[in-house]
This record gives sequence, C-alpha cells and structure tokens, in this order.
Amino acid sequence: MSSHLLIGERSDAPREFRNDSFEVWAHSRPSPEHREHSDDAAAVWMRADGSVLLAVADGMGGTPHGAESAATAIRLLDAGVSGAVAGDDLRGVVLDAFEGANQQIIDQFAGSGTTLVVGELFDGEVRTYNVGDSAAMLVGQRGRVKLETIAHSPVGYGVAAGLIDPEAALEHEDRHFISNHLGSRSMHVELGSSYSFAARDTLLLASDGLMDNIAPAELIEIVRCGPLGDAAHRLVGLCEERMDGRDARVEGKPDDMTFLLLRALRS
Repeated sequence: MSSHLLIGERSDAPREFRNDSFEVWAHSRPSPEHREHSDDAAAVWMRADGSVLLAVADGMGGTPHGAESAATAIRLLDAGVSGAVAGDDLRGVVLDAFEGANQQIIDQFAGSGTTLVVGELFDGEVRTYNVGDSAAMLVGQRGRVKLETIAHSPVGYGVAAGLIDPEAALEHEDRHFISNHLGSRSMHVELGSSYSFAARDTLLLASDGLMDNIAPAELIEIVRCGPLGDAAHRLVGLCEERMDGRDARVEGKPDDMTFLLLRALRS
C-alpha cells in the first residue's frame, strides 16, 4: 500500500499519485491571507487490493486548534487504513476513525473542530462518508453528477431541498456556518450509498476553499473530461486568481484550499 498525507502543505502546484489503475491529482495550500499555515489536511491511500481511499479535512477557522484537529482526523484514518489487511472491508475502519478523531478532538482541543469527507473506491464502486461541509462529487464524462454530498449547514440543506440556488449559495451570508463537525458530542457521520464508478468518471473531494470560489456548473465543466492534470492546474489557477481579486467577474473568498481528483487510467 502507498499512502500520501498532505498535512500543513504549502503546494505551489498539484501533485500526481498513481498506481496501475488510477491517477490522483492532489493540491493543498494556505489562504493568501495567511500563507504561513493551513488548517486543511488530506490523504490518498492506494491499497494492494486495488482499492483507493481519499480524505479531506478542513479545520475550523477562528478556533485555536483547527489545523491540529484536521491533522488528527487524517492521522487516525492513516493508522486504521495502514493496519487493515488487503481485501478487508474498510467501512468499520473508517467509521472507527471518525469516532476516534471526534473523541480525541473533544479531549485535547476543546472548542475546536474539523470537517472530514472520505471517498472509498472499491470493486468498481464509490462510497462516501461525510461530516461537515467539505465535499465529494462523482462526475461523468458528459457532466452528469452521479454523486454529491450534502453540506451539513443551513445553506447546504437549503440547496439540497431546492430552496437555495447552488450559485446563489456562494454569496449567502451564512455559507460558512456548519451544523455538524468532528469535535462535537452531537457529531454524526453521513454514510452514503455505493455508486458505480465508470471508466471515465471523475471523483472530486475538496474543502470549501475550492467549493466557495468556483460555481458548481463551472467546476463540473472543468473536471468532467480532458487530461486530469490539466483540470487540476486549471482549478488552482482559477482559485488563486479569484482569491487574489484578479477576476473582476467574481468576488473571491480567500481561504485554505485543498482538493483531490481521481480518475481511472485508460488501458
């Protein structure tokens, strides 16, 4: 198994990880407003049995231990996945990591917290686990969204119910308020159904630093087809342009920004 942890990253450009079946492009960097540290963390695990696990955590900004909370979640996941036997179902391992990280954050970093979204790819299917407003999305080559997690927030639930337009949500005054996170005694994990992963599908996991700066339709168009590395570099450039205020069409939202993009390699 190969594991790649992105904790405290200050990447200038996306990095590629791959095995015999999949390519993953990863990027994580701090907000342009505080370039010295990031509250985001992420990881990629490529297992000997061909399964892949992706994770993104976004420590709660404004709390004293947001970065440590995100790192705790990723490291506990890493310990569980690294200790699992090839071929084992990881569902229990992942759920145990969510619960363990939640308790550890409560015990060690009271008042802080983190989101955590996990995407598990196994036997041609994708399953997600989610707490908070970091996102997972499965997009087909023609742009059909096959899977999309719901942000655990009033705005996220409003979008899911059709009460708030997805693009209008980017400007909503309550968009940063989340109602579910690790580090809370009321934390709950949303376990998604399994979805078929087609040969040309793209799986995206991202913190809100990406999702708050690129509209859903625009994001889908960028990642749905074409070389995956090109899509990763385009996402980075667009977010940087908007966060730095160089795109007059869109009001950027400076924030730590992390994403993972996965696609099957063509034989």
